[in-house]
Amino acid sequence: MSTEKTIEELTLDTRPKRVIDVRSRDRFARGSYPGAENLPLEEFDPARVAAGAPGPVYVLCQMGEQSQDLADALEALGCEAYSVKGGYLGYLRQRLRDMAEDTPLAEERRRKAEQSILKKFRYQLWRPFTKALREYRLIEDGDRIAVCISGGKDSMLMAKLFQELLRHGKQNFEALFLVMDPGYNELNYQTVLGNAKLLGVPVQTFRTEIFDIAAQQSNSPCYLCARMRRGYLYSKAKELGCNKIALGHHYDDVIETILMGMLYGAQVQTMMPKLHSSHFEGMELIRPLYLVREADIIRWRDYNDLHFIQCACRLTESCASCGGTEQGSKRAKVKELIRRIAAEDPQIEQNIFRSVENVNLSTVIAYKQDGVKHHFLDNY
Repeated sequence: MSTEKTIEELTLDTRPKRVIDVRSRDRFARGSYPGAENLPLEEFDPARVAAGAPGPVYVLCQMGEQSQDLADALEALGCEAYSVKGGYLGYLRQRLRDMAEDTPLAEERRRKAEQSILKKFRYQLWRPFTKALREYRLIEDGDRIAVCISGGKDSMLMAKLFQELLRHGKQNFEALFLVMDPGYNELNYQTVLGNAKLLGVPVQTFRTEIFDIAAQQSNSPCYLCARMRRGYLYSKAKELGCNKIALGHHYDDVIETILMGMLYGAQVQTMMPKLHSSHFEGMELIRPLYLVREADIIRWRDYNDLHFIQCACRLTESCASCGGTEQGSKRAKVKELIRRIAAEDPQIEQNIFRSVENVNLSTVIAYKQDGVKHHFLDNY
């Protein structure tokens, strides 16, 4: 039987080696051990791998179980092979331990992440962020904003952008950084807190039982969960003296929502850059990443070697730290559709975005305003 090696032993092995991640391509794209190559389980050919190995081979799976069999197969072919103990989850746990320590390396990583926003990614992140603030008047004098952090790449970048705005912009508002735990598993929760500490974001946390409540709903638990999460965020923010909550929806979320409304909802609507709350008087929701592209957020994340949770929903077992995805959802299908047509014509994405800015009411059959339906025959 092949030998297991810990993440620490893998890191300390300075010999020429291959680290092969056998998880799916989608999971690999969301994060892996630095320098690992992706060879999904169904494509893993032990004979070919053994023949092409310049040195030892480390096999990485999700939890360190499938990798053991593959390492055994390689060893039977005379290849020095090891199964990485704990798999990718073991690597994440090691990262959490590292992030919990205040070290010069951690401080350097934080500085790099901050500097890259204003330097390397200035035109991709900082400029569209500040443009959205101006164009949609998202921040006003005296605002106290709860920057809501879910633990994903989008909301964590948003938090860093707000910090940079307070450092270098007009300090006419206050911001606090709010983390709600709707019932995350412990690994996800600690990942959120670890990333906040690593990036120097002083978060305030509070716990709810949203996942447990939504799990009791047989029909549309996702809808209930989303509504409850929004309500709890509004409530907590108001309790803390805030008049606005900021969410991390970006440009790609907007165009996907427009197309989803047409294809699945038979309606033309968009995700607005800001909204008045219907149930919490005096509260507003703002979306400061409204003009920021998701691909640029991913580039910032990868450039700084950051690993965030994706979708930590326990109801679907789509634990992001465990490699969960939204694959198969309507949004995922629309995302793929946009990707394919944009590959043929890059203007497509901008056209979708602008379509809801150029609605000609004289050329539509009917439209609704404040809940009242207007038909073209009314004034024909």
